[in-house]
Amino acid sequence: MKTILISVLGVLMTTQAMAANQPTTLLSDTAVDYHYGMHLDIARVVSHSEIQAACHVVPAELTYEDSNGEQHTVRYQVRGSGCQGS
Repeated sequence: MKTILISVLGVLMTTQAMAANQPTTLLSDTAVDYHYGMHLDIARVVSHSEIQAACHVVPAELTYEDSNGEQHTVRYQVRGSGCQGS
C-alpha cells in the first residue's frame, strides 16, 4: 500500500509543473484539483482513471477513502501513455 501511495504522490508532484499551462478535461464534477503540497489522507484507493493514450500531459483522477472512511476524488495531471521510446 505504501508503494502505491509513494508512486501516486511521485506522479502527482512530477507532473504538476509540466501541467501548469495544459487545459484540463473534466472527468468528474466532484473532483478536487491537486496542487503541490496538498495533504492527501489516503487509507484505501477506491479507483483511478485510465491514462489516455496521448504523448502529452493528460488529466487523470484518483478516488480514495480517507482514514475516517470518507470518499474523495482528486484530479491531477500525468504524462499520457502514448509516448514511444521515452
